[in-house]
Amino acid sequence: MAFAIPIWTQPALPIAGSSELFPVRRIFCVGRNYVEHQKEMGGDGREQPFFFIKSAHALVPRGGDVHYPPKTANLHYETEMAVAIAKQGRRIAARDASGYIYGYAVGLDMTRRDLQQMGKDKGRPWDFGKDFDEAAPCSALAQAAKIGHPAKGALWLKVNGIERQRADLADMIWSVPEQIEYLSQYYTLEPGDLIYSGTPAGVGPLKPGDELHAGVDGVGELRVRIVAPL
Repeated sequence: MAFAIPIWTQPALPIAGSSELFPVRRIFCVGRNYVEHQKEMGGDGREQPFFFIKSAHALVPRGGDVHYPPKTANLHYETEMAVAIAKQGRRIAARDASGYIYGYAVGLDMTRRDLQQMGKDKGRPWDFGKDFDEAAPCSALAQAAKIGHPAKGALWLKVNGIERQRADLADMIWSVPEQIEYLSQYYTLEPGDLIYSGTPAGVGPLKPGDELHAGVDGVGELRVRIVAPL
């Protein structure tokens, strides 16, 4: 089959300890999945999970330089554990969810907070606040076959060497299996889908020159530097 324009490169993540790449299809992100982050964003407890989507083309594999995005004066970081789906599934029970997971990584859900808030204030979608160029830095994937399925362990972020976020994966309101169960009621999950599983409290603004060092114990680490806008 001939295409009318050149076909783009498939977004993909490296796999730790392998020369192979993991092709990425969609990025689902769960909102407000740690109690203290819910509170700082105006929530009040264990609300029903909700998701938004980032394009796979927002990926920045392995991190590195990330340009300060246009049309914002309030870029925020949100550190998360990313979950990579290995096979198709729908209406997946939480008890079976681990059988659909390929591996785990460290992700940053970059957010144009002012544009997100503008959408909320006007009752409009807030895609512009979440889905933009270089909005999803992500580390190499650690294969579940090698590390298991982490349900506890520290998730943390340092900005310019100062710790800004720290929590335990066990602090999630909705566990990864519960997220998969819920999401698969609404979507057929496909091989290559990523789920960003939520950020803890401590989100905050960034400026060009800031250096971020994020990690999930037993999964991996991710380094990002914010550079001048394009």
